[in-house]
Amino acid sequence: MKIRDVSYHVEIVGKGEPLVFLHGFTGSSLSWRHLIDELGHHQLIFIDILGHGKTDHPSDSTRYKMEEVVEDIIEIFNCLSIEKAHIVGYSMGGRLALSLAALYPHRVKKLVLESSSPGLKTDEERNHRIQSDQALADEIIVGGISSFVDKWEKIPLFASQMTLSDQQKKKLREQRLLNSEVGLANSLLGMGTGSQPSWWDVLPNINVPILLLCGELDQKFCEIAKRMHELLPFSVLIEINQAGHAIHVEQPRIFGKIVNGFLNEDYS
Repeated sequence: MKIRDVSYHVEIVGKGEPLVFLHGFTGSSLSWRHLIDELGHHQLIFIDILGHGKTDHPSDSTRYKMEEVVEDIIEIFNCLSIEKAHIVGYSMGGRLALSLAALYPHRVKKLVLESSSPGLKTDEERNHRIQSDQALADEIIVGGISSFVDKWEKIPLFASQMTLSDQQKKKLREQRLLNSEVGLANSLLGMGTGSQPSWWDVLPNINVPILLLCGELDQKFCEIAKRMHELLPFSVLIEINQAGHAIHVEQPRIFGKIVNGFLNEDYS
């Protein structure tokens, strides 16, 4: 699908109300495939975010700015004749989903944010993160995708994934290796936590029903979710037992059940 001069990979499964999935950094539409049976009564729309999976990876990092990628997602909605959609976003994809809700609230029906944040509050935090993301982007370009994935899957954020089966870990690794050095590096530079707008001050104005999910083993993002919950006009916060950052991978059945319940509830 050609979107604003970029070729996007978009998969559509089933019929019903549109439910859009936005994956995390190093992920792709493949990250969600195991949830099709759990959420199959919706029209499931899986998007490879710019620089990931089978979507193009432009060489200009400014093309990856959060606001630019939001415009891409809105144009995908327009091409698919979607007026409003439910959106599920995980980590980086959650930051993208929240950015879309902040800029285009009338295009979002309900929002599910898994292990996500509204960005960083202070200039000092943002500048520090931009510097660390630049260093990591340079490392990806110089060292290559395989070396980076070796390092990435061992960071403390994913420690709880060590309990996954060998087959699950192999599948996760294969998905990550499908990405390109340029795409991942530019994603860090363009839509990283430090580079994106901070939405903390905007949260009280977002009137979309929002489900905040965090894993009990991911204390950092549970704290962020609690602070977001206090500021959002309408949100539900659920902490998932025996899960870390990637709840949809570590506890897929519980994740599917909770998301289904939220989407089916009438909050009007």
